[in-house]
Amino acid sequence: MKTSSVRFHHIQDWSHKERLQRCAKALQKRDFATSYCDNRAKAAEYLLKKIPKSGSVGIGGSVTVRELGLIEKLTKRGNHVIHHWKKGLTKTASREIRQKEGQADYYLCSANAITLEGDIINIDGIGNRVAHMIYGPKNVIIIAGYNKIVLTIDEGITRSKDIAGVMNARRVEAKTPCAKTGICTDCRSTQRICRVVTIMQYCPWQTDIEIVLVNEHLGF
Repeated sequence: MKTSSVRFHHIQDWSHKERLQRCAKALQKRDFATSYCDNRAKAAEYLLKKIPKSGSVGIGGSVTVRELGLIEKLTKRGNHVIHHWKKGLTKTASREIRQKEGQADYYLCSANAITLEGDIINIDGIGNRVAHMIYGPKNVIIIAGYNKIVLTIDEGITRSKDIAGVMNARRVEAKTPCAKTGICTDCRSTQRICRVVTIMQYCPWQTDIEIVLVNEHLGF
């Protein structure tokens, strides 16, 4: 029997799409607005149409958002973009920028995990990202690739620590065991970045939240 990588890719694409669409339906039942995009290019195009040029945009610590090139695209067309991933910021300046991100018209971020039943799981070190996702900006947009989809809340918490947490610790050069070994040991390090766990099970009142699901591997 002849096989080909193209055929395998087609099956993988179908599987991811089915899971994402099932997840989208579950999220809608929990009062979250949802959208589906076939790839990152279409996701970026969709978001640029959704966000008005006059709107200010706060961006959390998200690899996914940056993989879509949204900071550059939004800035180029004239949006006021606020984000704290800048070199040389003092602790005070960093805190002020993080607060201003949550005061923007739109807040863009990702999630560490989303269950097929519609639970949104995140783990933060400071808590600004999860705080802004839950309350603050009027419009919150959470962008997630197929790699963020899990079956259960427990699996989502495990993914948040063992995958996203380890990679983010490495990214920020934290002096934690996982940043050296690639394995989470639930450490007690003073530089531990897994400090705040949130689970959104329904869309919070007073915040418009849309989940944009993308059929690509995005972020950590």
